[in-house]
Formats: sequence, C-alpha cells, structure tokens
Amino acid sequence: MISGDVIRGVIDILVLECVWDEPSYGYAISKHIENRAEGRYSIKETTLYSAMRRLEEAGSLESFKGASETGRPRTYYRITDAGRSFYIARCQEWLATVDLVSLFIRNEELS
Repeated sequence: MISGDVIRGVIDILVLECVWDEPSYGYAISKHIENRAEGRYSIKETTLYSAMRRLEEAGSLESFKGASETGRPRTYYRITDAGRSFYIARCQEWLATVDLVSLFIRNEELS
C-alpha cells in the first residue's frame, strides 16, 4: 500500500488523467483511481473534492451540470487545454523526482 503522504503530491495527475479522454463525475473518478491503482490506493472523498475544486480554480478543470442515470443533476468535470499542459508538466516533474530519488535507493538493502 502506498502512503497518502507520497500520493498527496501527485493527486492532480491522478484526477486529470481520469478526465483526459472524457468528462466524468466525482464518484466515477474515485472508482477509476481505485481500479487503476489495483487496490494499492483508494482516494478519500474529501481529498478528491478538494483537489477538483483546486484544479477548477486554477483553470485546469471545468465543471458543468449533466444528468445521471436517475435523471437527477450531476456535476461533471472536464480537463481544459491549460489542464492538459499542467498535467504534462506535472508528469515530467514526477518522472524527474523518481529519477532523483532512485539515486538514493539502496537496492541491495531492499532484497
């Protein structure tokens, strides 16, 4: 299991990836994250919604009302062009971070 402290810095990547191809809503985004993580991470509702609110305020996501299967209104989120650029930059930053941290991993101690 991966700690929340480690994931906290990359929540934006997880959320933006979920809406890269098509808009989605909170519950579906949380399930997408859970499925992609293959049981290694489950996002808390408060973490997800605060990330989506932050991303929307920053212009990376935009929300709109849509119908659900029950016909009740549901808030959907879609990635913006600025969000796509932000996602790419954050992924590059993450890969550089992994590269840097790997210089300090003593593989022989982990075996």
